[in-house]
Amino acid sequence: MPRIWLSLGSNVDRRENLRHSVQNLSTALGPLVLSRVYESDAVGFEGDRFYNMVVGVETDLDIPDLMALLRGMEAAQGRVRGGGKFAPRTLDIDLLTYGDRVVKDTGVELPRDEIVKYAFVLRPLAEVAGEEVHPVLSNSYRQLWEAFDASGQPLWPVDLAF
Repeated sequence: MPRIWLSLGSNVDRRENLRHSVQNLSTALGPLVLSRVYESDAVGFEGDRFYNMVVGVETDLDIPDLMALLRGMEAAQGRVRGGGKFAPRTLDIDLLTYGDRVVKDTGVELPRDEIVKYAFVLRPLAEVAGEEVHPVLSNSYRQLWEAFDASGQPLWPVDLAF
């Protein structure tokens, strides 16, 4: 079974929404690997700060079924789609990787390009999957984080127990 990595984020009822999503993911998919939670400024719009984290799990679900599961979880927690890419979120679950697969033709791009764009994605991914290699760039996530210029994207660790 491939290991997948998910990015979770919320800036509406952040603690409750992340706790609830981790519980739902664990129930649906099994034992999870959890990064630390980080607080970050909203990107692309003026809004409340986000809590973000990365979650890993092994799954035998194919990508379309997995995406349907994730979208259903977002909707169950009040996520409304269609309000623009950069907007407040009760819950945002992004599929970052699916094993070492590279996909660009199914409405899903893997590995997700946000991995190397945003500190709130790369730092927690490097924390829990530091030795894994980005399937396109051929560098480990730890190497990518060490080379990343995060000076304009501050993160603050958050004490949040699950």
